[in-house]
Amino acid sequence: MSGYGDPHFDTLALHAGASPDPSTGARAVPIHLTTSFVFESSDHAASLFNLERAGHVYSRISNPTNAVLEQRVAALEGGIGAIATASGQAALHLAVAMAPMPPSRAATRCSRTALVGLLMRL
Repeated sequence: MSGYGDPHFDTLALHAGASPDPSTGARAVPIHLTTSFVFESSDHAASLFNLERAGHVYSRISNPTNAVLEQRVAALEGGIGAIATASGQAALHLAVAMAPMPPSRAATRCSRTALVGLLMRL
């Protein structure tokens, strides 16, 4: 049996971005059916809204289930991050908003079909 190597595509697709639950040992990512999250204090809430610390504020912005999806997509694509959107229109908006950024600040990867669709709308 060979030694440990980098995980392959199938392993990343199933396990990237998530660890087993320490209290239950569950391996699957739970689906968080919530719209809001509790803050420890008003300072904690302020630091989350000001993006000074990582965490979840409101489910439409982010939630633990979406965070795992984004980490998995980034791992599968070899990226450092990903953004999951709920619609194609939201994805196109983000692509247009990122278009003027210099390449050193943002790099996007998308399919040829998505790129053609974006260019046709410009």
